[in-house]
Amino acid sequence: MNKPVAPAAAERQPTDWNSPAMQRRIRRRYAAERRFRVLGAGAVILSAAFLGFLLFTMVAQGWRGFTTTELALPIDLHAAGFHVERARLNTPAADLALASAGLEDAVENAATSAFGPDGATLIAPSAWTVLRAAVKRDPAILERRTVVRVPASTAFDRALAGEGTPAMKATVARLQRAGMVVRGFNWTFLSESDSTDPVAVGIWGALKGSLLTMAITFLIAFPVGVLSAIYLEEYAPKNRWTDLIEVSINNLAAVPSIIFGLLGLAVFLGTWEIGGRVFGPMLPRSAPLVGGVTLALMIMPVIVIASRNAIKGVPPSIRDAALGIGASPIQVVFHHVLPLAMPGILTGTIIGMARALGETAPLLLIGMRAFIVTPPDGVTDPATVLPVQIFLWSDEVSRGFVEKTSAAILVLLAVLLAMNGLAIYLRNKFETRW
Repeated sequence: MNKPVAPAAAERQPTDWNSPAMQRRIRRRYAAERRFRVLGAGAVILSAAFLGFLLFTMVAQGWRGFTTTELALPIDLHAAGFHVERARLNTPAADLALASAGLEDAVENAATSAFGPDGATLIAPSAWTVLRAAVKRDPAILERRTVVRVPASTAFDRALAGEGTPAMKATVARLQRAGMVVRGFNWTFLSESDSTDPVAVGIWGALKGSLLTMAITFLIAFPVGVLSAIYLEEYAPKNRWTDLIEVSINNLAAVPSIIFGLLGLAVFLGTWEIGGRVFGPMLPRSAPLVGGVTLALMIMPVIVIASRNAIKGVPPSIRDAALGIGASPIQVVFHHVLPLAMPGILTGTIIGMARALGETAPLLLIGMRAFIVTPPDGVTDPATVLPVQIFLWSDEVSRGFVEKTSAAILVLLAVLLAMNGLAIYLRNKFETRW
């Protein structure tokens, strides 16, 4: 049986766009397009709503972490019989001399005299350190009556926010009417380190540890990752070994971060026995150096993959033109291919560094969760980082650490945005240049 033959092109009838069937098909297409647009806009709005809710929650809970409540404490150390030799205030033993003379007891007695029988519970444990610093700045305070602004206790601050007991709220109202309550910006939160008192905690130690760790991470991961990508894409022969390396790099990019923490713990902090001799850890524990090296190993596959894709995206005509005018192969790579691929390379670096900045699990394994009260002076000093500090504060039972946790999250987001902004600026600069 012969198959029907399609009519020639000249014999075909033109499409009847006005037919009911064609109109229904057109309406269905337009309806599908409208549904797609509505779904896309809805997805964007939903994402923006979640982001806005997150930011609103963090700001609502964390803005008080950037403020402090202080009490105007009148005190007369001379009348209270407090005495210390002024000559000792200019020596390294000044803190010990003031503490031995009973400065802390003098502060508590002054609070009881000024605020009532429960006055000692209204001031923070760090109140006497504030007076100690004031005495060291101006020794004349020892001879006259003065008013010192000391930090209020956590219970007083929570009552000021409306969360305390009725008795504490009444005390807050009484001191507010007397003009003894002062609210201001909490510079201590930005200049101090961790503490057991939520009134005296700060994020500078953790922030400095994060910056040192990120510096080590970048200095190791960026050059090694980019050079590895250049070699694999431009110079490495295409054989089974390079294929194995490529598969391994892709698999490493998907390995959970805690595995890299175990790697850092075993390699950099483990002990080794060679020839009967036991060697100690290669790197110091809880230091930004070991944290930076561990995070560099974690983000290096991401940088290698992004850099290879960026280099591969450079048109071959660029290479041919450079070779045609006499450039050497290495000049082609570093004078033409690499600058053109730099925007994509920086994009991969942004992703990797952002992931490293927010990591907690690998740093917990290598010991960067210690209670650090002194900011690190170098990459080998004990330190912690912002994500770990946030984790530790979120586990505290004191209510005063809640707002400090949210405030630290805001600082972490600000650092992340600043780092990404710098990388985007550099990326746009290279794009404008080329």
